[in-house]
Amino acid sequence: MKPILAEVITIGDEILFGQITDTNTQWIGAELTKIGIRTVRKSSVGDTREAILAVLDEATQRADLVILTGGLGPTKDDVTKVTLCEYFNTTLERNPEALAFVTKFFESRGRQITEINARQADLPLNCTYVANDWGTAPGMWFNENGTVYVSLPGVPFEMKNLMQYRIIPMLQKHFETPVIVHKMIRTVGIGESFLAETIADWENNLPAHIKLAYLPHFGQVRLRLTGTGTDSIHLKEEIDAQVQAVLPLIQPYVFGYDDDELETVVAGLLAEKNWMLATAESCTGGFVASQITKYSGSSSYFVGGVVSYSNTVKVSQLGVKPETLAQFGAVSEQTVREMAEGVRKVLGANVGIATSGIAGPNGGTPEKPVGTIWIACSTEKQTVARLLKLGPFREQNIQQTSVYVFNLLRQTLLDEL
Repeated sequence: MKPILAEVITIGDEILFGQITDTNTQWIGAELTKIGIRTVRKSSVGDTREAILAVLDEATQRADLVILTGGLGPTKDDVTKVTLCEYFNTTLERNPEALAFVTKFFESRGRQITEINARQADLPLNCTYVANDWGTAPGMWFNENGTVYVSLPGVPFEMKNLMQYRIIPMLQKHFETPVIVHKMIRTVGIGESFLAETIADWENNLPAHIKLAYLPHFGQVRLRLTGTGTDSIHLKEEIDAQVQAVLPLIQPYVFGYDDDELETVVAGLLAEKNWMLATAESCTGGFVASQITKYSGSSSYFVGGVVSYSNTVKVSQLGVKPETLAQFGAVSEQTVREMAEGVRKVLGANVGIATSGIAGPNGGTPEKPVGTIWIACSTEKQTVARLLKLGPFREQNIQQTSVYVFNLLRQTLLDEL
C-alpha cells in the first residue's frame, strides 16, 4: 500500500520571533500517525505572501496532504486566505453558511456582528468550508491535482477540535492509509552510543517494515519501534515479539514503556512497598521534590524534603557531622550519605535520597570540577552513593542529576522488594 505523506506548516511572525511556542505541529504529527499518515516535514513561515507561496510550492512536491495552521484572522496582518486564493487561482467570496455561523456565534454572546467579524466568512471559492464550533475562523479544505490542503486556525484549542472532530474523519474517508504502530522502550542509565552497540545485532535483523529510532533526553534514551503494515493486530504482535527479543540485552536499564515516566514508575514501587520517601537536596535546589509533587496523589508516598543548600542547614536540619564537612567537604560521598540517612530519620520516611554537587557554571576546582555531583539513597537496610561526572551546564546538570537519583531510588527499591 502506498504511504500517505503529510507536511505541516505553521504561519505567523510570532512563532518565528519566539513570542509563542509552536505546539500545533507536534500534536498534529501525533494525530496523523494514529490514522496511518506519515509526516515527512514540518516548517514555520512568517505572515508574508512570498513565504507562504514558497513553502506551498515546496510542500506540493513531496506531500499528499498539506496542513496549514495560523493566519486566518480578520485583520490585515493575516494574509493566509488571500494568498491561498492566489495559489489556487481563485477569489474570495462570502460564504453564506459561514456567515450564518459567525453571525449566530456573536449573537449567542449578546454581541452584534461587525464588518470585520463578517470577513471571517470570506473564503476561497474553490474550498470546502469546514465549520468551526469552537471559534470564528473556519477551516478550509482544498483538493487540487491529487493533493489535499487543509487550512486551520492557529489557536491550539480551536485547531485541535477541528482536527479531531472534522478533519480526521474527512481524511480517513478520503485516503486509504496503512497502519502505523509505535512502541516505546524507556531506558535510563546507559548512553545512546553504548545502547546502540549493545543491541546492534538485534537492530540489524529487524524486518524492513519495522524501524528503530533513538531518542535521548537528560540521561534517558527512548527506543521507538515503528511498524508499518495493513493489519494492526498482527503488527502489534510482531513489535511485541521484537521487544521480548531485545529485553534480555538491556533489561537492567529498562524502566517502562510508552508513556511511563521514571517518577511515576518509582511512585508505583513505593506504593507497592507502602513506603514513604523524603528528599535532601543541595545542588538541585528542590528540583527533585518538584518532579515528585507535580503528580496528583504524591502525598501517599512523599513525606517532604529539605533544601539544604548551605552547610549550616546540612548540620542543623539533617544531622550531617561538622567534622565530615571539614574533612571531606559538602561535595563528597561521606556528606551525601549522611544527608540521605539524616532526612530519612528526621522526616520519619522509609527511604531518603540526597544530592550534593557543583552544578556550575562556577564553583569548580581542579579536584572537583563543575559537574561533580554525588547522589545517595538510604533505607534502614543500606545506604548507596554514586558519583556523577557531568558537564558545565547548570540546568542540564540539575535535570540529569534528578534522573540519576530517581534511577538509584528505583534500583534500590527493586533490590528490596
